Amino acid sequence: MMINIAASKEPESGLPWLGRGALVVGASRGIGAETARAFARRGATVVLAARDETALRGVATRIEQDGGTALVQRVDVAESGSLRGLGERIDRDLGRLDFAFNNAGEGMPPTPLADIPEEAFDRVLRVTVLGTFRALREEIPRMLRHGGGSIVNMSSTAGVSAFAGGGAYVAAKHAILGLTKSAALDYATQGIRVNAVAPGPIDTERLKAVPEEYRERTRQAVPMRRIGRPSDVADVVLWLCSERSGFVTGSTVYVDGGRLAGFA
Repeated sequence: MMINIAASKEPESGLPWLGRGALVVGASRGIGAETARAFARRGATVVLAARDETALRGVATRIEQDGGTALVQRVDVAESGSLRGLGERIDRDLGRLDFAFNNAGEGMPPTPLADIPEEAFDRVLRVTVLGTFRALREEIPRMLRHGGGSIVNMSSTAGVSAFAGGGAYVAAKHAILGLTKSAALDYATQGIRVNAVAPGPIDTERLKAVPEEYRERTRQAVPMRRIGRPSDVADVVLWLCSERSGFVTGSTVYVDGGRLAGFA
């Protein structure tokens, strides 16, 4: 059954995105899950997409307990057919797409460049870069049908700098910024804005799993002397989707506590 989604101008308060449709790819945990909940709190109906359907259902339950509406769709962005199925689900059960956050990505343990297995390098690029490209191909036509929308791609501070042993991840996150700029220029006159967020260290499951000594070194490397929260990134994603950023496209917003600015 299709959920009734009607166009509406963003009001100043209440549920400003009631009647809007949002998609979060990579919504099963961390930044993606937090952003999905934030979309729902503003009234949007949210499609949750990721490989881990069990985790997605947990996120959907939390959204529904808070009074929001969420749809669950298992996808593997490394498989082209999986993304086509996601697009068909949006058409069938959502009807329109106003916002999208492309958060799927793949990492690997730090490895000197010449020692990275080709299969591992390929996997990182297929999930992070090709996966984002495939998501954009599904999102853009659906936004065009209803006069536009806003897309945010997940990059990283590694998209503008690098770290030893990060060859595959760094290459992938740099590529995301190129995709973002190209898509922004292609659709700038058609009502679609495309931007990126580039977080620094964020307190997700991956960072929680490292020894406290490493966490403390990471904290001290951030000028604000703290590790970011998933909500710090979600807040920026929602701003980039809102009318308050209506003249912003092709841009990257760094959510890194000042880390890229220099040493403090």
